[in-house]
Amino acid sequence: MTNRQHRDRPWLMRTYAGHSTAADSNALYRRNLAKGQTGLSVAFDLPTQTGYDSDHVLARGEVGRVGVPIGHLGDMRALFDGIPLEQTNTSMTINATAMWLLALYQVVAEEQGADITKLTGTTQNDIVKEYLSRGTHVFPPGPSIRLITDMIAYTVAGIPKWNPINICSYHLQEAGATPVQEIAFAMCTAITVLDAVRDSGQVPQERMGEVVGRISFFVNAGVRFVEEMCKLRAFGLLWEKVTLERYGIQDPKQRRFRYGVQVNSLGLTEAQPENNVQRIVLEMLGVTLSKDARARAVQLPAWNEALGLPRPWDQQWSLRIQQVLAYESDLLEYGDLFNGSHVVEAKTAELLAGAEAEIAKVLGMGDGTGREGIIPAVESGYLKSALVASHAERRARIESGEDKIVGVNCFDTTEENPLTADLDAAIMVVDPAAEQGVLDGLAAWKADRDEAAALRALAELKAVATTEVNLMAATLDCVRAGVTTGEWAFALREVFGEYRAPTGVGGAPVAVPAEPGGALEAVRAAAAATAAELGCGKLRLLVGKPGLDGHSNGAEQIAVRARDAGFEVVYQGIRLTPEQIVAAAVAEDVHCVGLSILSGAHAELVPDVLRRLRRAGVEDVPVIVGGIIPAADGEALKAAGVAAVFTPKDFGITTIIGRIVDEIRLANHLAPTTTKEETLA
Repeated sequence: MTNRQHRDRPWLMRTYAGHSTAADSNALYRRNLAKGQTGLSVAFDLPTQTGYDSDHVLARGEVGRVGVPIGHLGDMRALFDGIPLEQTNTSMTINATAMWLLALYQVVAEEQGADITKLTGTTQNDIVKEYLSRGTHVFPPGPSIRLITDMIAYTVAGIPKWNPINICSYHLQEAGATPVQEIAFAMCTAITVLDAVRDSGQVPQERMGEVVGRISFFVNAGVRFVEEMCKLRAFGLLWEKVTLERYGIQDPKQRRFRYGVQVNSLGLTEAQPENNVQRIVLEMLGVTLSKDARARAVQLPAWNEALGLPRPWDQQWSLRIQQVLAYESDLLEYGDLFNGSHVVEAKTAELLAGAEAEIAKVLGMGDGTGREGIIPAVESGYLKSALVASHAERRARIESGEDKIVGVNCFDTTEENPLTADLDAAIMVVDPAAEQGVLDGLAAWKADRDEAAALRALAELKAVATTEVNLMAATLDCVRAGVTTGEWAFALREVFGEYRAPTGVGGAPVAVPAEPGGALEAVRAAAAATAAELGCGKLRLLVGKPGLDGHSNGAEQIAVRARDAGFEVVYQGIRLTPEQIVAAAVAEDVHCVGLSILSGAHAELVPDVLRRLRRAGVEDVPVIVGGIIPAADGEALKAAGVAAVFTPKDFGITTIIGRIVDEIRLANHLAPTTTKEETLA
């Protein structure tokens, strides 16, 4: 028999997708499946992820931007129209509202006549990493762990092939985690969740193996190929040890480390974006070449994600990358290529030892009330500060040139790029009319439903939330009664409250010292001189994140570097309305307002902030904006009154802080400082 006849089955191939409306996303899914995609990966928009209906004030400009809006059962029906759910493996990137989306999914499957015990797929449902990196959390840690526990108990009994959670270290790396931190923090989350399920009494001890067997992970794979591959090998070894020793799971199949992967989006560059293709390929190899640590599902970003929303063709390109490796190469005909490698074994052992030490440290951070697990380390701010610090160190290495980024801080001369010759056509633009269509559909849904039934279901949900009864049944009743996403979430907000996670900015150490003659020292001197000329102790910078975009990594790095440059920084975290940002700017009498938006909502939210500042009589405070902002949008923002626009190609944070000093001086009619030429270099 030849190797060709013994090929392994390829991993699930997915494309993270969803936009505009449920109907538009359904059409995209059908096209992707027809192209050979073997699983669906649903991207939900930010209102859906954070428990708001599309007509909420915080949803303005966010509807259908980074995913599909799902406000009620009708939307879920439209999303999967003509797609047989019993035969489809569906991954849903959803966390705070995961229970709600699973309930919607189940009811649609039932309406299709599916046997729900045969449903396969995953709800991401890892709320801890939302507190640390992605920012779509809603409820406090305690109730959030309860929602996860209830879902796990429900699915083990009723939807046994479903993965009720994947512990998501992907976004930890995006927030700056080192490989050791990524392994350790994810494993601490898994331990916390499994302890909660075990201690809840909802699953008999003899069925804990079924719980462990349905736990999956969602990891990141960066461009450091050897290190990333060894990270996954270390992950698997550690999971084997934890599940055997801590939980006594005897079945090797239930102890298997099961993970899906989205390769690194943090490393995608706006400058020379064609280089992203080879980065994506190398990162994919890190999670596929080693058979013993091979991903069970892979989704790749598109080459142009640092520019804006990828088009269907861009996503097709990423799918074809996977298909060439799986079907044209001979990779799947052999065993593990790296077994016996001294280099791989040594690096794996190093990462494993570092992760175990960090796990012991985190799990030892009890709060004095007997609570263990990762939550006290979240609430104390330790984990967030550690990630902010790691990210600051990485950015400092890039700025100094220690870490080479081709096309960004080295080899940056380039021929004209035909892929981006027409930037407006190089990315997909969401039709602004789509948002109004979603709002009209939401209003029609509420008008047509049995209002009394919806209110009864919500009242029962709140009553059950005050007890220890599993919340899935009450949630399913809400789905069937026509309750909306925002109504379900706000009912639980009334019982559980909301939570604002620590920002990590205050506790982050200095990453770039202000060395004599260095760039940061020059900016510090310019900031101090400007403050003296304005008659204040320090320049004050407000860093604000309007709307629902919770990706705060860039905002945090600006805040930390501005602090180190001598600014007084006002940073209140994520999810603020333009009104709240302006109120803070006025109350704190700031000298500059910096806005960070990566969701595409800048065209609506930034002009709103400008209008409100003018109405408040604030005329001499420059507004700067950072985010994934197409060139045409950047020019429009400047025409509206924005002083400066920064995008991912502007990797020099100290340079950005220097620009802020310059804009403050310009707005206050002060002469340029002697450092102006240097800070703009």
